[in-house]
Amino acid sequence: MFLAFKEIQREKLRYGLIILMIFLISYLIFMLSSLALGLGDENTQAINSWDTKQVVLNKNANISLSQSILTSEDLKGAKMGKKEAYLGLTPVVVKAKDEASISAQFLGIEKSQFIYKGQSLLSGRKAKNSNEVTVDKAFQDKGYKLGDKIKLNDSDKKFKIVGFVKNAKINIAPIVYGSLSTWKSLRQGMNNVKVSAIISQNPNYKFNHKNAKTYNVATVIDKLPGYTAQNMTFELMIGFLFVISLIIIAVFLYILTMQKMHNFAVMRAQGIPSKTLVGATVSQSIILVVVGVVIALIMMWITALFLPASVPMKFTPAIMFAGSIGMLLMGIIGSLIPVRSILKVDPAKAIGE
Repeated sequence: MFLAFKEIQREKLRYGLIILMIFLISYLIFMLSSLALGLGDENTQAINSWDTKQVVLNKNANISLSQSILTSEDLKGAKMGKKEAYLGLTPVVVKAKDEASISAQFLGIEKSQFIYKGQSLLSGRKAKNSNEVTVDKAFQDKGYKLGDKIKLNDSDKKFKIVGFVKNAKINIAPIVYGSLSTWKSLRQGMNNVKVSAIISQNPNYKFNHKNAKTYNVATVIDKLPGYTAQNMTFELMIGFLFVISLIIIAVFLYILTMQKMHNFAVMRAQGIPSKTLVGATVSQSIILVVVGVVIALIMMWITALFLPASVPMKFTPAIMFAGSIGMLLMGIIGSLIPVRSILKVDPAKAIGE
């Protein structure tokens, strides 16, 4: 470690460039990881807030909440306890006077069931009748206020916003909570329609009858439009960044090692063991990675403070830990690549004897 510090102090520019590269890659890894987690959370916020374990959908709906329609006949004999709730879902465009239109998801729910009771209000109250709605806080960020009258799609009927709710997004779109009767009116042309799905908090809940089929929540989430592709894209990019960091560290250290072969030969001739020289190289890598990652963490924390609320980013301790450990492992592996050259150095040849 002593040799590592001394050399870094002597060659500040060279090692400063390596730290800069490690910082940039680490910062990008933290940024992408935070965005991936934030976007993933906005896809599943509502589903997770309901503590969903099982979902009953139309078996011909391709495991899609938005495409599922269940009739009274489909749900004949379905047991509805305290842990089950009806849900009607349909995409809508929300319009209000002097406010920007917002693409959202309308969720029809029943007042007696747990989804309605479990709404996490930020302000206002829960809807008491079919002319009132509660909406995700994203509406508040866009300038909507309590008491605003909104229209859904091309309907002339107006609904009053009586509350703002947190954790109310699904598939990235903000949610408008209203009554099941309103949901049915939005799904015009559907005869005998009852709900889109049954949401259950019971992991053992099962109901399979006629066109209805029960799925676990993980299956339903994986089928959300774009969810799996989005996660795989981020994972691939982050994985490539780790590989790039490994290559950069390995190449820099290898070049520096080749330039120092004469010095290594002299030290070997003086009786300094190979493990000391190898330890110095590995220590250099660890120091460089730690400094670069710490700077990246500080910059990421500052970035998170100034990013607008509309950016779906979650910079969590788990991301900090996983990203830091990943970079440290890449640094250690990268430092082992030039070790073979150090072990094979011939003091006599390197000195010129």
